[in-house]
Amino acid sequence: MIRRPLEGEAPSGFFTYINQVIGNDPLAVMDTQLSESIALLSGITEQASLHRYAAGKWSIRELLNHVTDTERAFAFRVLWFSRGFETPLPGYDQDVAATGAKADKVSWAAHIEEFRLVRLATLALFRNMPQDGWKRSGTASGNFVTVPAMAYVIPGHVEHHLCILRERYL
Repeated sequence: MIRRPLEGEAPSGFFTYINQVIGNDPLAVMDTQLSESIALLSGITEQASLHRYAAGKWSIRELLNHVTDTERAFAFRVLWFSRGFETPLPGYDQDVAATGAKADKVSWAAHIEEFRLVRLATLALFRNMPQDGWKRSGTASGNFVTVPAMAYVIPGHVEHHLCILRERYL
């Protein structure tokens, strides 16, 4: 069990994601979410993965790339803070990352596999974290955040985008 973050342990906007996580075991949620996500994503064809639900919106490939890249960035924050680094981290601009990724040129199957591998690495980071790492915090994008809060933000962010995928794309 990982205690749910309280107000002030993460930027208020992160509670959009934190509140998506049911219960007090975000690692179990991440584990279940991995298998459920792979099942959902595997049902999308290569051609369908290029679909955009509206002009100017990301394709499904870009959406999954965003989810994967953001999980990497959030996991790096967890690593940084949990290991005791005190230097604040810069912001993460999702639009810069999306443009630089050129996700539509990467196969859908490769995107799914990349998400799977990144999620497994995130789970390993949390599962192997020393107890004192769970008590740490830091500043990213000018905002204070705790390691336990990030444990909820990561699966919550994925759930947020899976809902968008189901409701607007599929």
